[in-house]
Amino acid sequence: MYLHLGNDNLVRKRDVIGVFDLDVSSQSHLTRAFLRAAEQSGGVLDASGGELPKSFVVCAALETGQRVCLSQLNASTLLRRSEGTGFE
Repeated sequence: MYLHLGNDNLVRKRDVIGVFDLDVSSQSHLTRAFLRAAEQSGGVLDASGGELPKSFVVCAALETGQRVCLSQLNASTLLRRSEGTGFE
């Protein structure tokens, strides 16, 4: 099963480790350091389509090498989608 992150970007549900609200979680210096390190290593997939990202999804290592996916969708929307069955 897949989770649609927006702008035709999908990840397998079994690869999802966590879904986080970017505004809330980025207040921590540890989260900012994690996101900075992922960006510097090329491990970020920007699925926001040029919009301001509202959430990020941490995944197990994907085939593309990305581990963090930025999305313009709210974390609550992504969580609701992840609870569904099949392709959402």
